[in-house]
Amino acid sequence: MTDSDSAREARLAIARHLAELHRLHLALAADSRRLKGLTLEGRSLAEIEIAAEMLEQYMAATGAFLENMRGRFEARLPLLRRAEPHGTEIAPGQGAQGHGPFWYSFSRLCAALRQAERRVG
Repeated sequence: MTDSDSAREARLAIARHLAELHRLHLALAADSRRLKGLTLEGRSLAEIEIAAEMLEQYMAATGAFLENMRGRFEARLPLLRRAEPHGTEIAPGQGAQGHGPFWYSFSRLCAALRQAERRVG
């Protein structure tokens, strides 16, 4: 298996998981819409409690996941940085001189990590 094959397989696996996560989000949204039936039955306290529980649990799970991923990739940044390809040519349209696909992607990861930190923090 080539490097490009393993990268493609990793992307496909993550895309499948994200598609499943999207399906779970749709299921949670459908469940939350059904909660209004409780209020229509005169049980708004039950709707309020369940909605709060759902949101609290979701935010806790999402926060824990983001914190885990942020920590994992931040710990790898020095190793990733050392993997910079030296002496590579910059293709037209690849950015400013001295920057290329590697540094663009590295900067993108750093920006995503900062965004994750803001969401968790």
